[in-house]
Amino acid sequence: MAGLGVSGGTFHTYAQSTPPAQLGEGHAYEIFGSEVWDVPDPVSGRGYQVFVALPPSYAEQPQRHYPVLYVTDADYAFPIVRQIGRRLNVEGPQIEEFILVGLSYGKGEDGAASRRRDYTPTPNGPSGSPAGTIHGQGAAYQKYLADQVKPFVASHYRVDPDRSLFLGHSYGALLGAQILFSEPGLFSGYILGSPSLWFDKRYALKMEADYASRNSDLPAKILLYVGEYEAKRKGDLRYSQTVDMVADNAALETVLRSREYPSLQLSSVVLNDEDHLTVAPRGFTHGLKYLLTLR
Repeated sequence: MAGLGVSGGTFHTYAQSTPPAQLGEGHAYEIFGSEVWDVPDPVSGRGYQVFVALPPSYAEQPQRHYPVLYVTDADYAFPIVRQIGRRLNVEGPQIEEFILVGLSYGKGEDGAASRRRDYTPTPNGPSGSPAGTIHGQGAAYQKYLADQVKPFVASHYRVDPDRSLFLGHSYGALLGAQILFSEPGLFSGYILGSPSLWFDKRYALKMEADYASRNSDLPAKILLYVGEYEAKRKGDLRYSQTVDMVADNAALETVLRSREYPSLQLSSVVLNDEDHLTVAPRGFTHGLKYLLTLR
């Protein structure tokens, strides 16, 4: 198919490649143009994979280097972000092309168990967690990203070393907050969606305060998003009945603005008519347009 756009009164078509037919006969559905690589963690001994999708112009522009967007919870987020990124440019470029890297759960592990362990900053998980649940190895996973994943991607693809971006939702955004307040330069931009700031008595806000006590700047571009119905309102089942993520998100926005960091760029949005399970695709779209808008 081709998208049709208008610029300065002139019509332009933006070609969209037609993928080959799926294998059929009961074979698994494929995401064409994607790659899967095993990138294990030598410290923990766990197996992980990274999923990679290259931008449409990658093969035709061999001298070009691209921003890289790393997304947690790749089983869910990778195909959605890939399609949103392409869809935004169907009728003419709205955002920069980018290399998409999906971060898998531990190989052979239950996804919920993997994310509870790898995306949380302390072992003090919520009451009612399943027996044997491990929390609090986010620092180890952060080191794995820094020492293994990012060097792997940089060695295999033409990346812009100054444009590493992070996207996480819920616990994935909690991991992003941990990175932001401990090693902010690991990424230059952050999409933190419905971050689980409630975890361990708002431990992420304590991390922020500790960072602020030792630093006078936070060089990052950040989008915070949360759904309207993630506010707490007892008795109205459209809303959260346990935690108020809208209030937590507002608290983080307020404290970050109060620091007056000279290099911080911050945007925050509450998306109407969305809850914790529905808000992510809209939040992803806002995030891509915020971090990758054409200059």
